[in-house]
Amino acid sequence: MYRIMINPGHGGNDPGACGNGLQEADVALNIGKLIEKYLKAVGYDTKLFQFDGLQTICDTANDWNADLFVSIHCNAGGGTGTETYYYQGSANGETLAAYVQNQIVKSLPVVNRGVKYANFFVLKYTDMPAVLVETAFIDNANDARLLRDRQDDFARAIARGISDFYAFPKPDVVDLPCRH
Repeated sequence: MYRIMINPGHGGNDPGACGNGLQEADVALNIGKLIEKYLKAVGYDTKLFQFDGLQTICDTANDWNADLFVSIHCNAGGGTGTETYYYQGSANGETLAAYVQNQIVKSLPVVNRGVKYANFFVLKYTDMPAVLVETAFIDNANDARLLRDRQDDFARAIARGISDFYAFPKPDVVDLPCRH
């Protein structure tokens, strides 16, 4: 069965973004635990790992030979909505990001900020298709309400997006190497 590494962002001494009485590390961990529960229920092998050292996170995913890597975050900076990132050149990462983003925007009343590529450390230095999900803006009152009250909906949507990645036909693509 497929091995899915779930990385709730931040943790340890790093609370991440804060706003509206919420801390990103706590929200991400709660959503991550729920994703793990749903993926295990349908037979996926999962590893949940929250840590504040990016290299350790990547090494853990790579050493475990994960098939997919999903990092969960909350955005900040005055915007609103959900966006999902992949590493440029990773066709499978882009496909996974599209499935996850699609499920979130179909399931929750969020602004669709789209699928984007970025050179985030955890996307660049993991050896498997990887995505980073910015669930919603923690410093936006409406988004924060979703992050507080609808964590289960975010988790179900992300888990469905992962399952969609394996369930639906897609072009036969090969990822470009992510190591530099």
